[in-house]
Order: sequence, then structure tokens, then C-alpha cells
Amino acid sequence: MSDTQTISVPPALIRKLGEMSRRYDELQNSLGDPAFLANSQAVISASKESGQLLGVVTKYREYQEAARQVDELAEMSAGKADAEMAALAEEELPGARAKAAAMVEELKDSLIAAEDNAVDSFFLEIRAGTGGEEAALFGRDLYEMYRKYCEKNRWQYIVSDLSTGERGGFKEVIINVKGNGAYRHLQYEGGGHRVQRVPETESQGRIHTSAATVVVLPEMPDVEIHIDMKDIEEFGCRGGGPGGQNVNKVETGWFIRYKPTGLTFKMTEHKSQTQNKERAWALLRSTLYQLEQAKQHAAHMGARKLMMGSGDRSARIRTYNFPQNRCTDHRLGGEGGGEKNFNLDEIAAGNLDDLIGALMEMDKRQRIESL
Repeated sequence: MSDTQTISVPPALIRKLGEMSRRYDELQNSLGDPAFLANSQAVISASKESGQLLGVVTKYREYQEAARQVDELAEMSAGKADAEMAALAEEELPGARAKAAAMVEELKDSLIAAEDNAVDSFFLEIRAGTGGEEAALFGRDLYEMYRKYCEKNRWQYIVSDLSTGERGGFKEVIINVKGNGAYRHLQYEGGGHRVQRVPETESQGRIHTSAATVVVLPEMPDVEIHIDMKDIEEFGCRGGGPGGQNVNKVETGWFIRYKPTGLTFKMTEHKSQTQNKERAWALLRSTLYQLEQAKQHAAHMGARKLMMGSGDRSARIRTYNFPQNRCTDHRLGGEGGGEKNFNLDEIAAGNLDDLIGALMEMDKRQRIESL
């Protein structure tokens, strides 16, 4: 029996890493083929995929070398012909095992990061739910929370469309987020968010409960989604964002309705209608891609009881309790489930590292188990 089997390594993880390693070699061979290099589009795609695989494949091969060293030391320590060499190997074996075990954890992180970092642009949608104007004000608070978090990490945070309430709240806002690691950290935000506090409009100090939904949609520009144009209704519209002399005067925005599902998209981010049209179509394709992926993976996702950013609007993932200065994520807790509390002042200020770090760790464990 190989001594490395005493190190806890899920067989499915090794199979997955082996597949990625072989794929990386295939890409490298293609990029060295003059005939392949003649196709510039294929070269760009292969180079991008190769770059995404490089980090995890490098770590996997380092682990393979460390595992071989463990096996060699174990074999030497069991040898009876050379007692001095066996004693030396036995002394080095615990350290070699610890090093290989630590590399397994690094591999898990690298594997998850490689999958998530393939998304470098996504849409973050915030919509007010039950609670009227108070829900819209909560939607604005969520917007500010994510904006501050993105600013801390130097990610682009661009408003694509915005609908405001009477008291300055956000009934609906769509943000395009771009940046290295942005999707990996914010993908868990999809779901129902609930707030408990005394509204500005409440004169008797009673606590009210309001809600908002957040949806996270990766932008998949290379994904081919067939859309029949007879199912599309689209036209130019006026901008609806705050400020500017051209707001509600010039038709620079673009509106799309996908008739089979009733999905609607409006983009007013750019001054150019052509650019807004492209962004609206990108959002439509991303949404349809997510819906198709959800259908295909429904059986597998059923095993993961906790929603991790799938955009399920019926799932309440978090409660923001202002009287108790407590933010509770209902997906976090012990092995048996439960929830975990965080300081609400810190969360509202965009200091989400502890909260998102806990979600990332739980997601890593679930994804490795589901391989």
C-alpha cells in the first residue's frame, strides 16, 4: 500500500486534477503546432484556458513530487539492510507527510479558484422585495455595502441600470462588476436578504421587516446560446439614471423582452445606444445560460442543500438586525448547519472579508465532496 494513502486525498480530487493536467499538456502541444497557430481565434482561446490551468497544474505536479518522496522515505524506513538509512528516513517521514498533506489543502483552494476565476465579469442585481419604500432603502444599503467592498478590492463597480423610489431608495439596480477574484468572492450573495429595523417613516419606534433579493449572473461572452429573434421584443428607450442633462431626454438606452419567459432587460449605462444594446444582449445571454445550467445540474445541485449564489430568489440567506447590530448568515454554522453572526456595523461598512471567507471555506468543502 502506498504510504501517501495515509494522507487524506479524495480520489475524485486526484482524478479531476489529472484531467486538468492532461488538458494543459494538450493545450501546450497545440500551441507548439504551426498549423494550429494559423488560427488566431483558437490560439487566443487556448492561451486563455492554458493560463487558467497553469497555477493548479503546477501545484498538482509539485504535490506529485512530494507524494513520491513520501513513498520513497516510507520504503527506506522499512528497509532492514541499512539500519542507519532506515532511521534517517523514519526521522524525515513525518515532515514529508505533513508537507504533502498541506499541499493537498492548497490544491483544493487552487482547484476552486481556477474554476471561479474563469469568470472575470458578472452582473450583480439588487431588487427591493416586500416592504415598500423601506425595502427600496434597504436595496440602496445593499448597493452601498457591495460598492464599498469592491472599492476596497479595487474591482470595477459600474451601474448599468437604476430605478429609484420616492425616498431615494433603489427599487432595482444592476451593477456590472469586473476584477480579478471578484466573482469568486461575491458569487455567494445570490438569494433573499432580510432587514429588521425601525424605518425612517415609523413614528412609534416599531421594528419592521423588509426584504430584497440579490442575483449574481456571470457574463459568458463565449457561450453560444440560441435565441430565436421572433421571441425577442426590443427597442430604444430613454436613460433613467441620476444626474446629467440628457437623462430622460435622449433615447440612448436599450430595452429587451424575452417573450418565452417574460424576462426584461434595460441598459442605460453608456451614452451610446449601440453599447447599451450590446450590454443588454450580454445580460440576456448570461441569464439564459444560467437557466440552462440550472436545468442540467438540478440533480447534482439537489445534493447541496445550501444555496451558494445560484440566484434562487426564494432562499433567505441573510438577516440584517439593526437593533441588535447583528448580521446573521443562515448558511453558516457547525457541521450540522445552523447560522453565524457578524458585527452589522462592519458588514454595512463593506468589511465582508470574515463573512465571505467563511462562505468560501464551506463552499470549498462542499464542492470537493461533490466531485
